Amino acid sequence: MFEFINRIPPLVRVPLRFGAIGGVLGFVLVIILYYIGRHPLLVAVPIFDFRVAVFGIFIYFILRELRDYHLGGLLFFWQGFIACGIFVILYNVITCLLIWIFTKNVNGFVVEYINLATNQLKTYPPEAIKQLGVENYEQSLIQLKSVTGEDLAGLYFRNGTIIGLFVSVILSVILRRQPQNP
Repeated sequence: MFEFINRIPPLVRVPLRFGAIGGVLGFVLVIILYYIGRHPLLVAVPIFDFRVAVFGIFIYFILRELRDYHLGGLLFFWQGFIACGIFVILYNVITCLLIWIFTKNVNGFVVEYINLATNQLKTYPPEAIKQLGVENYEQSLIQLKSVTGEDLAGLYFRNGTIIGLFVSVILSVILRRQPQNP
């Protein structure tokens, strides 16, 4: 029934499988963080974002499976980077789509984001506001009031892509294995 799946090259098939699983898991983690009182889209430092760990774990297993079971023990950087890119894009698309659907059904998600982000902006010290520029600071406060679910999904996609590609480069370099020249 699903014989066409085996015809897809492993360089695409493996990250697609992990991307689908990871996308659903990422959405579940977003929901868990939201309901325990930590809004998942308000992470001040990107290194503390849960996606760093999720991407690291999934990308590690993708590259190991490709290298050890499908590519004969060899993995070039470009192969790892392509596989990671496919995973990151699919993960982000699935998670963002589910976040968008969630925001349509749970208005509190967007409202809480707006309230928390506004409070976070209002706690900036005067020196930081001067550095940003008073006009930019006030414009940010005004723009924050019109945030929608689509905006939050787009924000999640953009940040997830940046984090994912950063982790991809690191793990693709670490896990690559090239043929030995005599």
